[in-house]
Amino acid sequence: MSNEELSEVVLRFYEELNTFLPEERRKASFSHRFRGTPAVKDVVESVGVPHTEIDVILVDGESVGFEHRLRGGERVAVYPTFERFDVSSLSRLRPEPLREPKFIADVHLGKLARYLRLVGLDTVYERELDDAGIAARSRDERRIVLTRDRGLLKRRTVTHGHFVRSMKADGQLLEVIDAFDLRGRLAPFSRCLECNGLLRPVARGLVEERLPLYTRMGYDRFLRCEGCGKVYWPGAHFARLQALIDSVSADRG
Repeated sequence: MSNEELSEVVLRFYEELNTFLPEERRKASFSHRFRGTPAVKDVVESVGVPHTEIDVILVDGESVGFEHRLRGGERVAVYPTFERFDVSSLSRLRPEPLREPKFIADVHLGKLARYLRLVGLDTVYERELDDAGIAARSRDERRIVLTRDRGLLKRRTVTHGHFVRSMKADGQLLEVIDAFDLRGRLAPFSRCLECNGLLRPVARGLVEERLPLYTRMGYDRFLRCEGCGKVYWPGAHFARLQALIDSVSADRG
């Protein structure tokens, strides 16, 4: 065991960052002990808060970057994204928003991935991808990681991510749309729910051999995925899906 002396800082987390903390540490200052001179990023993540959720850190009132080293005795205030205050003079820790928001969802968010595709948002979901694969693909394709796994968001290669707080898929969809201000980017029924490919109109004559008899007789509008070839039509589930789309598309302002 190291004989290096323990140092101590006082931490305080604000607003939704408190959801990552145990009840007794929420909305309150608390002491944290460490050895050496760790980066402030490592300290805040060690208590459970992923760096992707943090926008500003103040150490003794001064704005710092994730690499700032702590030596003990400091007071550290940690904030999520600011929406109502002018923080232009502070060091913003989140990278610039991606010009074209694209997502990659972890293995536990399959239904959310389908719902995001339903409203036209480019979303990768592959059950065989582990955390390392998700992080690498997020980096290589500039995708926002969606997960309920804090450990995944703490990976250094993950620069854009969101910890999904809602438990039900419809609530998760609304949460993501609100978090990234996506209402102006929704394009319902433009992506394949199965593979994320783009859907294009197709004549019934080109796909009717793949359709059930009742579908051939009852529908005349079809879409086909450019990726996997799956064919879509406004069938029995259309009204329910349209109701979901309408509910998340409505301006909540």
